[in-house]
Amino acid sequence: MLKELSFGAVLFRVEKGKIYYLLLQHSKNYFNFPKGGLEKDEGAIRAAKREILEETGIKDVKIIKGFKEKNNYIFRQKGKLIFKTVIFFLAQTKEEKVTISKEHIGYKWLSYEDAISFLRIKDLKKILKKADDFLKSLQNKSR
Repeated sequence: MLKELSFGAVLFRVEKGKIYYLLLQHSKNYFNFPKGGLEKDEGAIRAAKREILEETGIKDVKIIKGFKEKNNYIFRQKGKLIFKTVIFFLAQTKEEKVTISKEHIGYKWLSYEDAISFLRIKDLKKILKKADDFLKSLQNKSR
């Protein structure tokens, strides 16, 4: 079985005190976070930021320290089984404008409640919940 490693981020912005998460649409019912493979001489955070830029056009990205979640899954591509690990960071932007790449058909900035309902994969829902809980704990500490 082939192995693949990718990096990405749960990207969010805050508007009028409310958190909005970015979901990228791959197909009619499939949404995910920005993510992709590692390029030569690139570290994990740099890869995540590059993927955000390539898939969304967003340059202004701040990685939030202390959050890192792993998603493992197996899929078939050209008849071969691939075991994929994606490491997700938590990233904040002030940019609202998104310019999607050719690999996506749309995007949505959504509240946590709405984003959870758009995600179909249980592991992605768990990652979003952990990200939202993490942000809420940071907000509570700063009060």
